[in-house]
Amino acid sequence: MKSDRLLSILLLLQTRGRVPAHELAERLEVSVRTIYRDIEALSASGVPVYAERGRHGGIELLAGFRTDVTGLTADESRALFILAAQGAHAALGLDAALGSALRKVMAALPAPHRPAAEVTSRRILVDATRWKGGPQAAVDLGTLQDAVFADRRLRLRYRHSGQRQARTYTVDPYGLVSKAGVWYLIADRRTTPRLFRVDRVQSATVLGDDVRRRPGVELADVWEVLRRQVEERPGGLDVTVRVRRDRLDMFLRLNASQLAELPDSADGGDGGGGGEGWVTVRLSYGVVREARQLLQFADSVEVLDPPEVRAELAAAAASVMSLYPSLPEPQAPDRPSPRKP
Repeated sequence: MKSDRLLSILLLLQTRGRVPAHELAERLEVSVRTIYRDIEALSASGVPVYAERGRHGGIELLAGFRTDVTGLTADESRALFILAAQGAHAALGLDAALGSALRKVMAALPAPHRPAAEVTSRRILVDATRWKGGPQAAVDLGTLQDAVFADRRLRLRYRHSGQRQARTYTVDPYGLVSKAGVWYLIADRRTTPRLFRVDRVQSATVLGDDVRRRPGVELADVWEVLRRQVEERPGGLDVTVRVRRDRLDMFLRLNASQLAELPDSADGGDGGGGGEGWVTVRLSYGVVREARQLLQFADSVEVLDPPEVRAELAAAAASVMSLYPSLPEPQAPDRPSPRKP
């Protein structure tokens, strides 16, 4: 709707300052020509907005102009009060600020929307942490926040997974990301994007040098690249297994990142698993050794192919058995002889 679009343009300009017309067009999913027509409409209604052409041009409000109009719809009001990852605000030291901000938003809402927003905050709760995530190391985000907001370089002492000694890095931070309750520092090291788990940072020092980010690259861009690297690791090793049907749901949840295709198990039969109560699943791994994780399902999963993976799991199982040598079976306690009458 045009009225919503005009208000969106006004709020974007008020928040961002000068914004190129093509960026407004992309954000609002309209043509640049439509944006210029909307600017004319805003100007005609008394909003002091103007456009500057050229390489560094854009659309901008007259300096000092502000509006208190929120323009929130009922759904937008509800959305503001469904706050995910509440632990993230605590980690950033923003719990008190969040509560204060919500009280101010509630006061600014149009009166008809306030009851719905209040009910939403009491009826919807989003918990972004995983079930049984285990104890989490204490995380100090203070120094990292300082570098991120001050646009300064960082020197880190960082311990990688599986390594006992920490290493020193000088990095150019883009920002912080909370993923399923785990904090990550997203930064460039020698212009290469890197992912650092905050709970593995042993020390951090803000340097006096200005950050050296790649031009035109934002936090969301770098995060998308790194996320894809983690989630779309090359496979190359196709493994076929059969899974007991009563363990299939759990198996699929724990091995989602290795699934080569979803099994067809909704027919009530054996799913092509070669036996009643079994379902065939095809997985993809990078190397043979990664398939050892299948042992957590014990005799509920059997590798059918390839032979080298079967051999790897057999060797791993034998290695575990060597840690638990056979013990003599406990003898039944002696029973007292029946008394003679």
